[in-house]
Amino acid sequence: MSGPVLVGVDGSTTSMAAVEAAAREADRMGVGLRLAYACGWPAARVAPGIAPWDPDGIRADGSAGPAHGGLTEAVRRARGVAPGVRVTRAVLMGEPATVLESESHRASLTVVGSRPPARSGSGRRRGSVAARLAVHGGSPVLMVRGRPDPDGPVLLACDDGHVGRRAAEFAFAEASARGTDVVVLNGFAARNGRTRGRSDDPLAALRKRYPDVTVHRPRVRGGTRRAVVEASTSARLVVIGTRRRGGWSAALPATVGRTALRRAGCPVAVIPDERGDR
Repeated sequence: MSGPVLVGVDGSTTSMAAVEAAAREADRMGVGLRLAYACGWPAARVAPGIAPWDPDGIRADGSAGPAHGGLTEAVRRARGVAPGVRVTRAVLMGEPATVLESESHRASLTVVGSRPPARSGSGRRRGSVAARLAVHGGSPVLMVRGRPDPDGPVLLACDDGHVGRRAAEFAFAEASARGTDVVVLNGFAARNGRTRGRSDDPLAALRKRYPDVTVHRPRVRGGTRRAVVEASTSARLVVIGTRRRGGWSAALPATVGRTALRRAGCPVAVIPDERGDR
């Protein structure tokens, strides 16, 4: 995809960490960076036909709203880690998860920070923004969480025993850019011999395309979910491949994906694949 890397901004520490990660991803992918600040409708009356703010978060009366400070700091952070990336910004009306879900359909990747699940009015916990985007969004999702090990590998896992092409490509590209290895954690495939040596194994072609990336396929004991969580404490990134069944809305991050989004000790990318990519 050629769309920008999309990142949600709210001025918090977690969102600024997401901005820096998103800027690095945009630089690696050779695309622009789009900063999205979500706001509810303003309480003050606004004249018909006049937007309550401009893309920089300046109110219609010329004063700087809270979005302006958050976006200004986000631009500074982004340019600090990727000065050559083109940055655009927008203040959009709506609940953050809804805004990002809509905007993600024009993005190559959507990046969010990690926050505890919110509580609904009934007291029940609602899922995280990352989990919602992994189910309903229009692009792969990267959630910035934990403390990545700067010397650790990129972990590649999946939910159904098959390593998807897009997830594998993402993992290899990340490992090559970061100068590290790929560790494939796939207990189902290891027990059944379903990917090693197969002519359609996506790793075979990627090994040739990325000769600088060393691949490790350790024996997984105790299940893939447990292995991913344990290995994530000394990894730079976890990449989870999920199956897309008839559209993004059906690309549920199943057991391994849900577990990684909730418990991983480092950032997690959820990469859905088409049926034909398996």
